[in-house]
Amino acid sequence: MARITISKRVLRKIATSSVCLATLLVVLFLSGCGGGNEKGQQPQKKAPLVAVETVKKGEIVRTVDLTGEVAPYRVAQLASPAEGPVLNLRVREGDRVNIGDTLLAIGRKKGVDALIVSLREELNKEEENLTRTRQLVDSDALPGEQLDQAKANYEKVKAQLVKAEETVQDYSITAPWTGVVSRLRVKDGDFVVPRAPLVEIYDPASIVIRAAVPERYAAKINKGMGATVHLDAFPNDSCSARIVRVYPFLDERMRTRTVELNLREKMNLLPGMFGRIRLTLESIKDAVTVPSQALVVTPSGASTVYVLVEGKAVQRKVHTGIEEAGRIEVLSGLNPGDQLIVSGQEKLKDGAEVRLVGDSKPGQGKRPAGLHQQDKGAGKQVGGGE
Repeated sequence: MARITISKRVLRKIATSSVCLATLLVVLFLSGCGGGNEKGQQPQKKAPLVAVETVKKGEIVRTVDLTGEVAPYRVAQLASPAEGPVLNLRVREGDRVNIGDTLLAIGRKKGVDALIVSLREELNKEEENLTRTRQLVDSDALPGEQLDQAKANYEKVKAQLVKAEETVQDYSITAPWTGVVSRLRVKDGDFVVPRAPLVEIYDPASIVIRAAVPERYAAKINKGMGATVHLDAFPNDSCSARIVRVYPFLDERMRTRTVELNLREKMNLLPGMFGRIRLTLESIKDAVTVPSQALVVTPSGASTVYVLVEGKAVQRKVHTGIEEAGRIEVLSGLNPGDQLIVSGQEKLKDGAEVRLVGDSKPGQGKRPAGLHQQDKGAGKQVGGGE
């Protein structure tokens, strides 16, 4: 009897457990089905968020950045054919000199001075002899050949005197034009040899900014082109300039073409100053420009953009031109007024529905009221985040 009683208890527990399990299954089934068909479906994937910009026309320029140096183009390295010690050095670096001013003298010219005195006396004698001979020839006392000989002797001595007077000038170094002494290569007492550089002067009125243009832009450079110059000596100022001279050849070693620029504003320029130059190569007034990041390059290398048309992203192939300051010129493929997608276009597909930043439903194509707008360059750029 005890064995039968235990079996009934076990059966009763099993029956109770079965009822609980069945009830749980029914509840789970009803909770899965009772919510209706909508809750049983997969959630719909949201359309991607994008930001747009209205395409407009504006100015865009092609520029090239160069480095330049302030330098005078009129510089004189003064030397002399004479030799001897330096005497009476009258100038130092930075002194302004006028044309004809004596800068220094070279000693040991007494021999030349004595020669000049001697030649002048001899020339006077030859002049007197020439006068007497002419009178005698005119009176037929002497043949005409004597007059020719007297003239030759006179001209010979005269030439020697001119040569001696030129030689004596070699012992005195004078300024060939008004300028500034930039370098002294000797000092009083130094013994110099013929043609050794002694003094360097430059003309402040000849100061220009000289720059080297790379070969790829060399053929596009013309006289009169505009530029902006930033000099390290004046870090807070920028100056407008223009090209005043273009060298007609390329440097054989550096493969660059030298240009010279003049500042439009007057500044205290010194030789050796360093500057950064932004040269304007080309300027287009009515160009269709877009942000550079709006372009999407296909695997084949073609440039494309996406425009918003009736709430969908439509892909267009474009041809581009000048790129400058984060914007790029579009030669074909876009028109003013198009709604260009400038953000979120990286993974778009042609014809895909999109949402503007701030919209709750896809395909509306409305500009959200809370977007930040900024006019820049060719169009109005609209930016924002999700």
